[in-house]
Amino acid sequence: MASGARNGGGGLGSRTTAKMDRQQGSTATPKAPAGKPRLSAAGGGAYRRTSSGPLPAAGAGGGRNSSESGVSSRVRVAVRLRPRNAEEQAADADFADCVELQPELKRLKLRKNNWESDTFEFDEVLTEFSSQKRVYEVVAKPVVESVLEGYNGTVMAYGQTGTGKTFTLGRLGDEDTAARGIMVRAMEDILADITPETDTVSLSYLQLYMEMIQDLLDPVNDNIAIVEDPRTGDVSLPGATVVEVRDQKSFMDLLRIGEAHRVAANTKLNTESSRSHAILMVNVRRAVKGRSEMNVSMSAENGHSSSMMDSLRPPIVRKSKLVVVDLAGSERIDKSGSEGHTLEEAKSINLSLSSLGKCINALAESSAHVPVRDSKLTRLLKDSFGGTARTSLVVTIGPSPRHRGETTSTIMFGQRAMKVQNMVKLKEEFDYKSLCRRLDIELDKLIAENERQRKYFDDEIERITAEAQYRVAEAEKECKVSLENEKMKYHQEYLDSIKILEEKWKVHQQSPKKQIKEESTSNGDVQDLLQNEKMLRQSAEDESNDLKNQLSHWKKMEATATAEVVRLRRMLDTEASQKDKLEEEIAVLKSQLMQLSLDADETRMSLDTGDGPGKIFPGLDSLMSHSRNSQPREQSNGPKAPVAKLFEQVGLQKILSLLESEEPDVRVHAVKVVANLAAEEANQEKIVEAGGLTSLLMLLRSSEDETIRRVAAGAIANLAMNETNQDLIMAQGGVTLLSMTASDAEDPQTLRMVAGAIANLCGNDKLQTRLRGEGGIKALLGMVKCGHPDVLAQIARGIANFAKCESRAATQGNKVGRSLLVDDGALPWIVKNANNEAAPIRRHIELALCHLAQHGYYSFSLTQLK
Repeated sequence: MASGARNGGGGLGSRTTAKMDRQQGSTATPKAPAGKPRLSAAGGGAYRRTSSGPLPAAGAGGGRNSSESGVSSRVRVAVRLRPRNAEEQAADADFADCVELQPELKRLKLRKNNWESDTFEFDEVLTEFSSQKRVYEVVAKPVVESVLEGYNGTVMAYGQTGTGKTFTLGRLGDEDTAARGIMVRAMEDILADITPETDTVSLSYLQLYMEMIQDLLDPVNDNIAIVEDPRTGDVSLPGATVVEVRDQKSFMDLLRIGEAHRVAANTKLNTESSRSHAILMVNVRRAVKGRSEMNVSMSAENGHSSSMMDSLRPPIVRKSKLVVVDLAGSERIDKSGSEGHTLEEAKSINLSLSSLGKCINALAESSAHVPVRDSKLTRLLKDSFGGTARTSLVVTIGPSPRHRGETTSTIMFGQRAMKVQNMVKLKEEFDYKSLCRRLDIELDKLIAENERQRKYFDDEIERITAEAQYRVAEAEKECKVSLENEKMKYHQEYLDSIKILEEKWKVHQQSPKKQIKEESTSNGDVQDLLQNEKMLRQSAEDESNDLKNQLSHWKKMEATATAEVVRLRRMLDTEASQKDKLEEEIAVLKSQLMQLSLDADETRMSLDTGDGPGKIFPGLDSLMSHSRNSQPREQSNGPKAPVAKLFEQVGLQKILSLLESEEPDVRVHAVKVVANLAAEEANQEKIVEAGGLTSLLMLLRSSEDETIRRVAAGAIANLAMNETNQDLIMAQGGVTLLSMTASDAEDPQTLRMVAGAIANLCGNDKLQTRLRGEGGIKALLGMVKCGHPDVLAQIARGIANFAKCESRAATQGNKVGRSLLVDDGALPWIVKNANNEAAPIRRHIELALCHLAQHGYYSFSLTQLK
């Protein structure tokens, strides 16, 4: 017998590590004395235990193309029993089933006759009553979680024709959602876990028919070649159609197209028997948000240059592949009634399944040669058995004793597969294309900014040059006008002097005697006038020289202005270089702030989603507990958390001031840091004293950015865990702002944050009347229309808190009359969701009903609603 540890069906947020696998031999009942090993009454047996070891951490690899060493992981095998169909119920009514299941012991008994039976053990034993959800959780969900962590995974179904392989894997569930198969449920979990902005999911849907690989999404492509990498040995199908999937609806459409093109036929064993092996390949490409501690330490050691190198480091991506294989059923020709072309199909199917069985036998026996190349099916599944993928196999069997031989063959195939060991490896690589695109965008921005700066400098120089030329021209013009005026003035004076002399000479001619008498006097006057004229002329020449000197001075000033222009140009170049340095420093600071914010986001997002008593960000409770338990070790051995270091180095006031930054990215990262700080009880009082609560409410009131409003609401929800802070939130109109945000928001995560904040306020006895008066309860009920499970869980928690406070007040005699919840119409919704499938919602609803039912006044209303 063979047995393995059972994995629980935990949520996608929880990452499972590899469990201890058990391997056993096969045993028989104590009936036959033929020397077969018997199973003791105590249930003992010979067990061999092997450990697959823990899977490598999500951050392992450090930017390598793939992890250098793998971890051994055994193939997990589950067996599923199909219930009797109408034909078997009529034909085998007088015969007991040939199979007896013991699911609690993970055992299967195969009856040989009425007295003797063989017992086998599997990793999981699924009865005919097991739901599709149960099958998915125990068979495929651990593989899907490994794929989301970066490992390859395979889920495969093997069994006789008509035992439910296609029902288990490929059922679409259009009529009944509970009947959805592994393909649909696996894609739902993958799409729910990825980040659309950074991660991509693509798929190919193929069928192996008559040893030809055909594309189910493009039937024209009917002979696809298999290509193997000579270096790594990886198998790829470059000719297959690859479609990127963004949502579940598009995936379902692709699945319907593929199912419509798949080959099926009507046989005696199955009216819709698959005549080909269907292979769904889902490729997941995820960005790695990590390496923060390494980057921080390198930046601290190397300074500014290391920070610049961090900004140029290419992002790391993880590529993983999920392969879901719906094998065609093994069949015997005499029982299936195949003939003609159907007979040829059956031969091809049995041949490929036989090749697969040979490979499994060789791997189980650790044979030196594994006949992988005997069939295209074994070449495609090379990585699934003995390769690097984590593999789960579900073998399907029927209960009819008529097919005991086929059932025995199927069970033995599963037993041999449990002995196969795979080496699980994590594959990472650098995303140089993303880095190149980002650097090209930054380069284009810098080039455009440089062109704008150059244009501005050239325009400024032209303006200064034109102004200097204008001033020089004006000075020359003034000098010329002044010189002309002086010349005209002196010329006029000269003419006036000549005229006076001529008049005197005429008078002297008319009176010669008098002239003779006055000759000496006149000569003296003439000499005086001549002397004055010489002096005036000398003065005019001096003034002319002064004007020439002034002109020379203006020319020197022009040269000086030109030199000043050159100096200003040099100053502009210096200022430009300083501005470039400052811009580089600002970019470095922004990258550091963004890196720290991303570290905080990664710490928050990498933890499990939980329903804490009041914290909205998932995983903060476990994070705080871990930080308390490991505080002494961190103080002695390692650096502090990135958010704590940012808090100590930058200061709370500086972080709060960034909330008013004009750049949206800075505000987003700043409010994320404040939200993460608010998750610590020790920081809440400091944040409120520094005005952080007022700033968060202002962001909630004024910001139109959905991310800022979501994170701000989450920070307010964390602050609302403190009773003192609850009074401040109410006093500053926080409930009204939260109600307005709830009515405007459409994002479920924003609504979850708002509902969590109001739910925390509902737990305060003193605030219930004010909370209801300001529309808190109606806002909480108004978010029901979102329908998101996380939002409904927070609404249910708020109603439970409110009902608990009312119950306590009624017990103490402080409250009488109807419940405020009943007045606001919450009771019908409470009763409607009392049986909700989500455990957190149901738990809170039950608690609320318990508190409401403690008083006879409400018991009547509850009874009527029931």
